[in-house]
Amino acid sequence: MKIGIMGGTFDPIHNGHLMLGHAAFRAFHLDKIWFMPNGNPPHKKSSTIKSSAQDRMEMTRRAIAPYPEFELQPYEALRQEVSCSYQTMEYFHVQYPDDEFYFIIGADSLMAIESWVHPERLFPTCTILATYRDEIRTKEAMLEQIRHLNQKYHAKIRLLETSLMPVSSHELRAKMKAGVPVEAYIPASVETYIQEQNLYKKEGKE
Repeated sequence: MKIGIMGGTFDPIHNGHLMLGHAAFRAFHLDKIWFMPNGNPPHKKSSTIKSSAQDRMEMTRRAIAPYPEFELQPYEALRQEVSCSYQTMEYFHVQYPDDEFYFIIGADSLMAIESWVHPERLFPTCTILATYRDEIRTKEAMLEQIRHLNQKYHAKIRLLETSLMPVSSHELRAKMKAGVPVEAYIPASVETYIQEQNLYKKEGKE
């Protein structure tokens, strides 16, 4: 199978994540998209993650439930150790040798990917799908980076132009703390769970 990997803290998951998953699924004729909440990502301090791994897995499960092409992948969320992308993808590469993986990242991540832990071990395990909005300067910079990464690492990288929702999980948490409605950005099932579990309340600091 051709499997897309959508990783992220998903704190909370929102419609922009789902839109991106659908775009990758259609554009590259994938069989599945795995939504993979990070448990202990190397690029974020644990104090910046405002909900537990269990909460984020449940929000993700509820968000993707209507879509049979989407699946929850709990591997990183269940690990106690820091989850580096190369380790996760090497694990999947061994566990599912007959499958082909497409690792979905944004433009910023593509430009910074050489700062990741062992990028040279990530590239052989998957095709990178780098997403961007319809911006000429962004595309030109990404194409130059792709040429560099291909020459240096023989990386397989494809561009995915998509209409990304202009909102982040951080911004949504701020809206909820301020009492601003977020139903336009978050699936109703996720918003219900947030209310049931009293997540992202006004008290406390980011």
